[in-house]
Amino acid sequence: MTKRTLGGTSRKRKRVSGFRVRMRHYLGRRVIRSRRKKGRARLAV
Repeated sequence: MTKRTLGGTSRKRKRVSGFRVRMRHYLGRRVIRSRRKKGRARLAV
């Protein structure tokens, strides 16, 4: 049986692209702001 091509753990996802990580840096805050402007239902993971 073949492996799944897309893996990853939820802990890693949170640590890399969670809301609190985004808010730590000015570029991350820019990401959140642009996603709010676009009207995303989910701003971060």
